[in-house]
Amino acid sequence: MQGETKNIIQEESAKRTLDVLVVGSGPAGLSAAVYAKRASMSVKVVEKMYMGTGQVAESGRVDNYLGLPGMNGYEMGEVFRSHAQEFDVPFLEGEVCRFEKSRDCDCWIVKLSNGEVQKARAIIYAAGAKHRHLGVPGEEEFGGRGVSYCAVCDGAFYRGKSVVVAGGGDTALDDALYLSELCEKVYLVHRRDKFRGAAATLEKLRQKENVEIITSAVIKEILGDKRVQSVALADGRCLAVSGIFIAVGMIPETECVKEIVALDESGYIVADETGRTNKDGFFAAGDVRTKQLRQVITAVSDGANAAISAAEYLRNK
Repeated sequence: MQGETKNIIQEESAKRTLDVLVVGSGPAGLSAAVYAKRASMSVKVVEKMYMGTGQVAESGRVDNYLGLPGMNGYEMGEVFRSHAQEFDVPFLEGEVCRFEKSRDCDCWIVKLSNGEVQKARAIIYAAGAKHRHLGVPGEEEFGGRGVSYCAVCDGAFYRGKSVVVAGGGDTALDDALYLSELCEKVYLVHRRDKFRGAAATLEKLRQKENVEIITSAVIKEILGDKRVQSVALADGRCLAVSGIFIAVGMIPETECVKEIVALDESGYIVADETGRTNKDGFFAAGDVRTKQLRQVITAVSDGANAAISAAEYLRNK
């Protein structure tokens, strides 16, 4: 009798253990959930924000996602989420604060800040990364109305106009070079006198007639009425522009996993295109992992790869 009771408890526990828990409901997480469902795995998505769809929702228009040109970013996120909902993917609102590996059932125990606990045999971590902000007046107010954090995403909207690029690393230099082919005037503003980005790119910018490089300058405020109209510098200068592209770095959402998986020097999870990390059963997808290009289309691809890798991992076990 006692043995039967023990078996029942073990069976119920096994039912409550998911095959895959996806952390993050952006394009990478939603893609991973769809692929996991199609592979007949039990899956659940933990999202930090209710009905969240990731950073894509912040884009006024996405022109570079194959097959869906010109779609509003919020609408695109909703389409992605609807696809996951069609597969009956369950969502759980909460913020993950701790991962533990259970020795008893060889699964991950995931603790949320609201006190809930989830168990899964594999984790796909797709919590993303957030843009580092300047923290100046006008930045939040004009978000999506002249303030952008992605030149590749939004640059085409400023064709023939004047813009500011803020930053001194490779992203800022690349953004300025990219925008110089579209915009009438590009101001590259950096708070230091030397750039961290590639010297070759900087030299190309110096040769551009429509690029003005301003160093040792601090952006004080972003001004405008309904949209950005100018950018004020701390030295009193005011640049008349239609937009500002802020490229001062990204902050990966990896605080809760820094003791679990290997991170690179910038805090991103070390993982290749398969999503595999240095920890068995823990996969990374989207902007949170080490990679060259962080775009919606690469996030979706990451989610698919991570789900297939997780399925293979579970089969082998």
